[in-house]
Amino acid sequence: MPVPKAELHLHIEGTLEPELAFALAARNGVTLPYADTDALREAYRFSDLQSFLDLYYGLMAVLRTAEDFTELADAYLERAAAQGVRHAEIFFDPQAHTARGVPIDTVIEGLTASLDRAEERYGVSTRLIMCFLRDESAESALATLEAAEPYLDRITGVGLDSAEVGHPPAKFREVYEEAARLGLRRVAHAGEEGPAAYVREALDVLGVERIDHGLRCMDDPDLVARLARERVPLTLCPLSNVRLRVIDTLADHPLRAMMSAGLLVTVNSDDPAYFGGYAGDNYDGVRDALGLTQDQLRELARNSFLASFLEDEEERRERYLAEVEAYEFGG
Repeated sequence: MPVPKAELHLHIEGTLEPELAFALAARNGVTLPYADTDALREAYRFSDLQSFLDLYYGLMAVLRTAEDFTELADAYLERAAAQGVRHAEIFFDPQAHTARGVPIDTVIEGLTASLDRAEERYGVSTRLIMCFLRDESAESALATLEAAEPYLDRITGVGLDSAEVGHPPAKFREVYEEAARLGLRRVAHAGEEGPAAYVREALDVLGVERIDHGLRCMDDPDLVARLARERVPLTLCPLSNVRLRVIDTLADHPLRAMMSAGLLVTVNSDDPAYFGGYAGDNYDGVRDALGLTQDQLRELARNSFLASFLEDEEERRERYLAEVEAYEFGG
């Protein structure tokens, strides 16, 4: 069994494997522009973030009913549990679905039907984080938050994702202020393709508690020092970074340097169906490419629980941390 870990950067729509995509397409009468699953997998070759997003949003057309979202989440949880995930904080993109005529309640009801039984069925505790699409308007984000208000007992926080370049965090100041007023936790993608300045802006303008990606912080030594001092978690996604050409190879990943700088970094899978691996695969990848020791892998696993939004269940978090400390690495 892999080392116990939390996954904090996971887009549920990005777990749509080709086989499930075709099964849902058949069930919902959707014609996909690919001959078969092999042809679809061939399309998973991306030149940058935007080329991935074009396919990602196009394939969402197969997600229509609450049952579809339940099946999607169940498939992810089964895979994640097999790779050692004990706790998952899961992103979803309501605007990508409401724009297609799928009501937000269908999405949330479908996902929570799976998440509510995740611990019993898979041994995985969960949280749900609603993301705003940064290439949509701030007004759309506010409308989405308002539409989600009846379901806030099921939503832990808000996030910000999709195309980063040209869409600075400050664009969403108002919706993050409203989310804070509603008592929601706040995270945001920053510093993946965008500059280090976006990381600083997400902290100072949006008041985020975690930075998703954040690789570009390494371009700003003062920012690195601040992140280390304030213990701001960074949710890194190594296989994603390679697939989206953010870095050339895993051997080039700054993870080791970030750990050496005292940053609270975690390893996650992002959109695993598209990027070649789930959480455990990412751990294996950086272990092999960067020569991480067992102590460093244990540190990453420990960080994942420390960075999680489990403050309201401190006993659970302590139990997970004890599992990490007791874990015996093979070989």
